[in-house]
Parts: sequence; structure tokens; C-alpha cells
Amino acid sequence: MKNETVSDVRHKTMSHIRSKDTGIEVKLRKALWHKGLRYRKNFTNLPGKPDIVLTKYKIAIFCDSEFFHGKDWEKVLLPKIRKGNNSEYWENKIKSNMKRDEIVNKQLEALGWMVIRLWGKEIEKNTEKCVRAIEEAILDQIVNTTYEIS
Repeated sequence: MKNETVSDVRHKTMSHIRSKDTGIEVKLRKALWHKGLRYRKNFTNLPGKPDIVLTKYKIAIFCDSEFFHGKDWEKVLLPKIRKGNNSEYWENKIKSNMKRDEIVNKQLEALGWMVIRLWGKEIEKNTEKCVRAIEEAILDQIVNTTYEIS
């Protein structure tokens, strides 16, 4: 039997990180469904494949993990990464994720979509607060939408 090195174990761990149907996404989707809001998940027709899309209101929702999307980057995460293993890789990886998030936000806004990005811990601890923020965004979209009468 082969001895597993630290990198083998890390590879195995990282390969189990899911890009869709994560725990935070499922928790938020269940709460939205319970409120009667219907959505599409991992919508491939939009830039960035938002985790949840309310097509009726043109709202794209992303459920971001704090680590991979750089929450508190300068104060907390960057110093922590620099102390760890493979710091150059992780610093570049997270910086590129943050840059991609910015680009996707701009693309969606240019297409007339409202973008909501929620942190995973916020969804876990305050799901109802996240749902209220989404409901407020829906109201904003309704109020700011102009309808033409022919």
C-alpha cells in the first residue's frame, strides 16, 4: 500500500470541494422556495453561472465562500495565506477569483441584472437576513422597472 503524502491528502480533500449544490446554496434555496420564490440554479445562460437566478426579476445571486472569494482579503486572509504552504499559488488563485468576480458583476450589470453576493457564513448563520435582503432587491427591481404601454 502506498504511503500518502501531505500533497496526496490535500489533493483528495480539494477534489471533494463542490462547485454547485454546496451546503450554503441548498440552505438558501430552501429558504427562498419556502418563501414562494422560484428560481433557476447554476444558470449557464449568464456570465459567471450564478448559483441562483430569479429570472422574473433579473437578479443573479452568488453564494461565495470566504476563502476562495477573498473575504477580508487585506486584513485577515492575505496574511494568513502568506504564513501557509504554497502561499504564492493561493494568493494568485484568490486574487484571480476576486478579479473574475468583479468582471462578472460588471457584465451582469451591463445586461441589466442586479447582482447579489452573499458570504457562506452569513448564509449559514443568518439565512433569514439573506432572504430579506433578496426580497428587498426584488422590490427594488419592481420599483425601478418601467413598463411601456402600447
